[in-house]
Amino acid sequence: MKINPQEALQKLEGVESPFLNLFEHGTLSVEVYKPKKIDLQQPHSRDEVYIIISGSGEFLNDGVRSDVNSGDFLFVPAGIEHRFENFTDDFSTWVLFYGPEGGENSSIS
Repeated sequence: MKINPQEALQKLEGVESPFLNLFEHGTLSVEVYKPKKIDLQQPHSRDEVYIIISGSGEFLNDGVRSDVNSGDFLFVPAGIEHRFENFTDDFSTWVLFYGPEGGENSSIS
């Protein structure tokens, strides 16, 4: 399977939600996410990776704030509070959920 960011965002335009699940295989789930004005995410039950498609903003991850830009890779362990803030109108990101409920609890950072 192959899908590029433009195709993913075009599919997302056709739904009411700010995210769309595009692919699943085993424990892996791949979504495209484009929040509108405010990121209302809550902590998730599985580990998650973001890869910023476009735009910029700030990412609050367990109380630590970082600037983010297109191409950046972000990791969030299961159960951790996180959200995007002060992001540009063109902000969008890939979201990859994987592993078991509760996260992998790996010691790798």
